[in-house]
Amino acid sequence: MQKKYNFAFFDEGSKREIRRATFKAISIPGYQVPFASREMPIARGWGTGGLQLTLSLIGKNDILKVIDQGSDESVNAVNIKKLVSETTGISVTDETEEATIIQSRHRIPEVPLKKEQILVLQVPLPEPLRLFEPSELETKKLHAEKEYSGAWVMLFEQIMKYSTTTTNADHPVMVQGRYVMAPSPIPRFDNPKMNMSEALILLGAGREKKIYAVPPYTDVVSLAFDDYPFEVESFDNQCCKQCGSTGVFMDELFDDESGDTYYQCNDTSYCLAQVNKKSMIGGRRI
Repeated sequence: MQKKYNFAFFDEGSKREIRRATFKAISIPGYQVPFASREMPIARGWGTGGLQLTLSLIGKNDILKVIDQGSDESVNAVNIKKLVSETTGISVTDETEEATIIQSRHRIPEVPLKKEQILVLQVPLPEPLRLFEPSELETKKLHAEKEYSGAWVMLFEQIMKYSTTTTNADHPVMVQGRYVMAPSPIPRFDNPKMNMSEALILLGAGREKKIYAVPPYTDVVSLAFDDYPFEVESFDNQCCKQCGSTGVFMDELFDDESGDTYYQCNDTSYCLAQVNKKSMIGGRRI
């Protein structure tokens, strides 16, 4: 069969340009590097930034995992995997430990990432100062001058109104003591996973045409006041109904039959792995 596309969809020049922007982002942790975002066969806003990073970096020996809000089988995740596999011929997996490149929307996997892995996060809004400063020119100046009082005032106003910060996702972080960064709309629960991560974390915003990065073993601290420390979501010691896990990010679900609520792991592959482990007795599956 005649080949329809270049390996990994893009021409080699496009991949080199994206890789150059990526190298710069790795060299300056937390800094947003502009890049020439390409047209993709999916709409902007559906993960084109992350997908462009994945396509520019992936090689013939890589193994890809794609998750969307914790699920490996959502429409978005399935179609991204299909596009990448059909234009590269590489293997895809649901197992976090097996993957060399993990592209994700709204979650960092529960299984700790290793140094040989790359996590690519899809980002809708890369600018953490945009909520109070609409001008791109002004936000660039604020970053250059390390003037982040607006971000602190935003958190202070939340505390004054609600007695706590209300950034349930995309809570801003300080990277290597220099740049305030939007970690993508991951839950607060996942913010600490960025700190001193063994894996390289890349963040891409296709619509906003920005790439930024958290290199391995980089200091990442969630913004918080001393008297109102940063706190992750609490599930009140609830365990997953499916696998019995605790200490992971869970979804609160409703049982139509009983009328009760229950909790289940948000990371579906992690949950399934725990179920499989518990079903093994003496090396045999029951």
